[in-house]
Amino acid sequence: MRAAIGVADREGLASMSMARVAEELAVGTMSLYTHVPAKAELIDLMVDAALAERGLEADSSGWREQVRRYAERTREVYRQHPWLREVSLARPPLGPGHLAGQEFLCAVLAGIGLAPHQVGVALGSIAIFVDGAVRAEVEAQELERTTGQSADSWWARRQSFWDNHFDPTRYPAINQLWLDGGFAASTTEHRLAVFEFGLDRLLDGIEEGL
Repeated sequence: MRAAIGVADREGLASMSMARVAEELAVGTMSLYTHVPAKAELIDLMVDAALAERGLEADSSGWREQVRRYAERTREVYRQHPWLREVSLARPPLGPGHLAGQEFLCAVLAGIGLAPHQVGVALGSIAIFVDGAVRAEVEAQELERTTGQSADSWWARRQSFWDNHFDPTRYPAINQLWLDGGFAASTTEHRLAVFEFGLDRLLDGIEEGL
């Protein structure tokens, strides 16, 4: 398990194969199949082990603080294991790592006054937002790493598009936002602000329903 995660961390998920993991462990490839039936199941185990690293346990602190802890720890796990963004969680591995995250959110949200069906919806909303936001953030960071070009540099090289091809009369709202400084932040600052603003507004909306 840890050998497979290590390969994926260093070389990417595409390079992680049963043969490559066997090489890492200095064992025969076929010996792995006595423990894991195929690569798909190995990836499920890897994902769940990575999610378990969040170490989430509900406590007596405020519910918003605890949800933010869930978000930050999920974010950190994705940063440590960027290959996670390549794995769909639409049908997640039902292991202790994933279930610990669900249990944590259930425990936190069940005690704030929401109806049972609202707890389920709020839990899903938080998980979807956090997962989507951190995947986008990690994808941008991985692009910078693999291309050697920062996002700010990428945008700067496309200045000629804005100077020569962008039609402000066709896109007046975008143009006005630009003139008002809405795009002044660096891409890193923007990504951080998107995460913070989006999570805060989501929690505000949940709180409004109490």
